[in-house]
Amino acid sequence: MSIPKLGSICLLFASLVSAEVHSLTLPQALELAARQNPEVALARLDEQRASQGVLVALDPFRPKVYGGSGLAYTYGYPNSIDGNAPSLIQLKTDMALFNRPKSYDVASARETARGSQFGAQAKAEDVAYQAADLFLTASTIAHEGETLARQIPSLEKVSEAMNAAVNEGSELPLELKRAKVNLAASQQRLNASQLDLDYYEMMLAVALGFPASDRVKPVDTDVSAAPAPPSEEDAADMALSNNRQLRQMQSTVLSKELEVRSFRAERLPQVNLVAQYALFAKYNYVNYFQKFQRNNYQVGASITIPILVGSASKGLAQQNSTDMQKIRIQMDQTRNRIISDTRRSYEMWKKAEDIRDLSRMQLDLAREELTVLLAKQGEGQVPMSRVEQARLEEGNRWIALYEAETQVTRAKLAILRETGTLLAVLRAIPPAPVP
Repeated sequence: MSIPKLGSICLLFASLVSAEVHSLTLPQALELAARQNPEVALARLDEQRASQGVLVALDPFRPKVYGGSGLAYTYGYPNSIDGNAPSLIQLKTDMALFNRPKSYDVASARETARGSQFGAQAKAEDVAYQAADLFLTASTIAHEGETLARQIPSLEKVSEAMNAAVNEGSELPLELKRAKVNLAASQQRLNASQLDLDYYEMMLAVALGFPASDRVKPVDTDVSAAPAPPSEEDAADMALSNNRQLRQMQSTVLSKELEVRSFRAERLPQVNLVAQYALFAKYNYVNYFQKFQRNNYQVGASITIPILVGSASKGLAQQNSTDMQKIRIQMDQTRNRIISDTRRSYEMWKKAEDIRDLSRMQLDLAREELTVLLAKQGEGQVPMSRVEQARLEEGNRWIALYEAETQVTRAKLAILRETGTLLAVLRAIPPAPVP
């Protein structure tokens, strides 16, 4: 065996060994998605950065102390380049006492940090819904695969029986061909189902923050235990009041308003606390002063009165006002989208329930037909091919019911997502009893 092929086999074996399979219920999966998903982690880092921005904005109002020394050889009158007398040790501090623009900057930073919390919560809700959708899809495909797998042995028996019947001359070759086509179709659907299941289990693992080599096996969860969504009107009102994206946009508008006030406050006086301490060396001053004082300090206030502030503050204020107008328009668009999406989700939920009820009726009909045909077959009135065709139809009706149930659950979760209660409701679902 060549070295490249050997290396490829070793890499494949290592990936298979390191892979893990996680069997999770829907609430467990969503809890992990809200905690481990990379997009949620990035949103939380943005939230942390916004919170740290408050410390940056508070910097002018926090005292800062600088120390140094002005010790040097002196010829003539003692002085220094920065205007202070030479000293052995020198300490300086400076902080804002009254600075309205900076105060508004602090308030704006705090509002931005508050808005970033809504952004992180919105991202967690979105990721949880995406994980729920993948969970439901994988669970439905798994049930479909189980149904198809149960059909294969029966169809194989039918194909063998038809082959024998054709050889005996009691059945037409067309019936044998039909049996082989049914068997091949079920095998093809089963193979496709297994490939799809592996893909969605992989995508679900990635959505939960696991590596792509892992797989997440959905464990059946009784989502019907979750409370039913409220009425259409109540759901729309709840969605408007709880939507994190809308609340983040409102917070952004408030932050922009504070920035506008900050720019307009550039004309107000500013007061800073100033303090200084210096330790002088006697040899520098003994020839110039009758009385030498080693320790010297000054404490006072520095008042700055703006006279001409230029045009930058006015332009920045106008730019922020324009941004606020844009955000308000986007907020109106978001409100309309929230109402329309909530109403549409509510309508889809009702339609999905009707389709589910119809699927149950069709399944009951298929089961009753199969029961009748089995009884007639026992009396020799119905051939095996017809019975197995009815059995195949029953399996298809089971698959249709699985899909219909999934659509009901998906529509229900979409309403909970719009109302901002998805994680809270699913966390409250009681765990399944241990068999």
